[in-house]
Amino acid sequence: MTRTPISRRTLLSAGGLLLLSGCSDSGATHASAPARPTTEPTMMPGDSHRGGTPQPGAAGKRPTTQAPEFYVEDGSRAIALTIDDGPDPQWTPQVLDLLGRYGITATFCQVGIRAAADPALVHAVADHGHLVANHTWTHADLAAATPAGVREQLERTSDMIESISGQRPRLFRAPYGAWTQSTFAACRALGMRPLDWSVDPRDWARPGVSRIAQTILRTTRPGSIILEHDGGGDRSQTLSALRIVLPRLLDAGYHFVTP
Repeated sequence: MTRTPISRRTLLSAGGLLLLSGCSDSGATHASAPARPTTEPTMMPGDSHRGGTPQPGAAGKRPTTQAPEFYVEDGSRAIALTIDDGPDPQWTPQVLDLLGRYGITATFCQVGIRAAADPALVHAVADHGHLVANHTWTHADLAAATPAGVREQLERTSDMIESISGQRPRLFRAPYGAWTQSTFAACRALGMRPLDWSVDPRDWARPGVSRIAQTILRTTRPGSIILEHDGGGDRSQTLSALRIVLPRLLDAGYHFVTP
């Protein structure tokens, strides 16, 4: 970057886009995260995603068990990184190493059946100081599940994670962002807050490293919850993109928190 009177934040956003400009590319209600006021005109609004319908005026308020959390409230430069669909013996250790290199704490939304298959990785995530959240037992689309089925998916996963790590999950993320009243009711009964996201680079679809990184750099702003994955397939693009964006977000003055 050249040294000019332009702010470092503007340079970061513009420089990231210039570097990456050559890239190519259920029954629940789906909607964008609620709009969030920002004083950062260089940051673009978040991508639309597959999450549930937010309550009017939800942005900027603490989450409840009646609606999912799209943003974090922990200082003007706080953001959150969430990692879904693990643990995975190939990708989770590499993600942990990368986060450790930059001193970043993340939230790992883990699938119960995968946690049961590799309890050492559940321990590793918790031992590195990261938060472990519930992401159902089988990565089920809860929009198609009965209330009893929803309860079983959540409770079985929380029981498993607690038996391995000694910590019972306090956050739940619905696969595909498919939120239903039965899901909110199960969260209330099991003492978990629903967690959504506001930045979705669609890394699970492997659109290319540049596109993943560009989406994160363009759409992250104060309070953003970023969605990434360490399981469910080949996550090499995710890792490469994180190697690009994490130091740039830190250089922009952001700090990572857990919801």
